[in-house]
Amino acid sequence: MSFSSNCNTVFDRSVNDYHISDNTDAPCVNPYPERSLEWYLYAKNWIDAVQWHLEDIIRDPGINPVDALAIKRRIDLSNQERTDMVELIDSYFMERYSSVKVSDGATLNTETPAWAIDRLSILALKIFHMRQESLRSDASDSHKRVCTVKYKTLLTQREDLSGAIDNLLNDIESGRRFMKFYKQMKMYNDPALNPVLYAGKTS
Repeated sequence: MSFSSNCNTVFDRSVNDYHISDNTDAPCVNPYPERSLEWYLYAKNWIDAVQWHLEDIIRDPGINPVDALAIKRRIDLSNQERTDMVELIDSYFMERYSSVKVSDGATLNTETPAWAIDRLSILALKIFHMRQESLRSDASDSHKRVCTVKYKTLLTQREDLSGAIDNLLNDIESGRRFMKFYKQMKMYNDPALNPVLYAGKTS
């Protein structure tokens, strides 16, 4: 099984497990050995699944403003957790390829492997939900036809991205490309870097 195929298997399992309860407060019961790569991939996708549904909820035009603020803060926290998880996965790759001899003329990719894997995780959610839309019994035939076309496009996109990730990892392993790992350095959650927070403002 290729690396990307393993990712997609883990992501699909997480998406399906989440939708058993379809509840943003449901605990993540990770079926993989703790601290294994699959454990991190599953946890990463679970974070994405919860945030996906929080983003849906907050767009309800009738939502109570107090509830909306609480959800917005949950989304901010989720974004930080997502970033932290991506960086943990990139740390795994940095260690895995630390002994690779980089070839002369090796190039740097535009994104790290883990940020490409992040997009693969989101694609798993898009595919699940677009398929649901294409099968909705209460939707019009035209809606279902449009969603079926989009669903097939998403499957093609996943195939292309999966191949690109496998090629990237092969190139890094062979020394044709190399990794640099820059932390995201998000500022809005940091009380030392967000001027509203360090000025003590509340609005």
